[in-house]
Amino acid sequence: MNRLFLNKVVLLLSTVSALIGIGFLFWILITLTYKGVASIHLSTFTNDLVEGGIRNLIVGQFTMALIATAVAVPLGVLAGIYLREYGGNSKFASATRTLSDVMTSAPSIVIGVFVFALMVDPVGTFNGWAGIVALAIMMLPIIIGTTDNMLALVPQELREAGIALGGSKHKIILQIVLKAAKVGVTTGILLSFARIIGETAPLLFTSANNQFFTMDLNGQFPSLTVSIYNLATYPDAESRELAWAASFILTMIVLLINLAGRYLTRNKH
Repeated sequence: MNRLFLNKVVLLLSTVSALIGIGFLFWILITLTYKGVASIHLSTFTNDLVEGGIRNLIVGQFTMALIATAVAVPLGVLAGIYLREYGGNSKFASATRTLSDVMTSAPSIVIGVFVFALMVDPVGTFNGWAGIVALAIMMLPIIIGTTDNMLALVPQELREAGIALGGSKHKIILQIVLKAAKVGVTTGILLSFARIIGETAPLLFTSANNQFFTMDLNGQFPSLTVSIYNLATYPDAESRELAWAASFILTMIVLLINLAGRYLTRNKH
């Protein structure tokens, strides 16, 4: 009886905790949707920040995120392949995995300060390249860890079959092992992209922001997240409404990317 009673109590507490968490989540989403949708107009997407829109901010945010992805994906995937297929259980591989895990949980503001000291302070100006490097650094440990773990799930028999057919190690990895794990690796890339697309702290110290449309990465670069932070602190109602609109749009983008990742995972077969 005591075990059954304790089980029911734990189940009840777990259910209540889950409902409270889901309740707060829906409260945030409903408030964001209500205020965000009401603040969205056609000019929101056609005008730049200096004109009361966010066109340049969306373009700037995606430009930095996409370039960071183009840098981080090949480096991260190759590092994950090395750890699983070549490093094995060596001390170097173990140390790299530990460092990757630490970097995954590292505060983004710390990465921002590091890149500031490396790429902003020496040149004396905020710039888009620094923002890209900060975002790429944030993506790397996620991609490395995901690739390493997904490759570990590939049956050893597939590798042995490739060896039996006379395939070289790199061909077996690229044509058999990596293909078998491609859905999981792709999901990790999508989730890492979803994380950086909504980051503010590292960009505050690196790319800062620009009210005008520009593709010059050598100077201050437009950022949607930094603008939301700035607009929310302005005293006028128009700026706060634009912040709500930008927040809603950014939330929908992140939500869609996460849903795409979940969909790929569920339909991997």
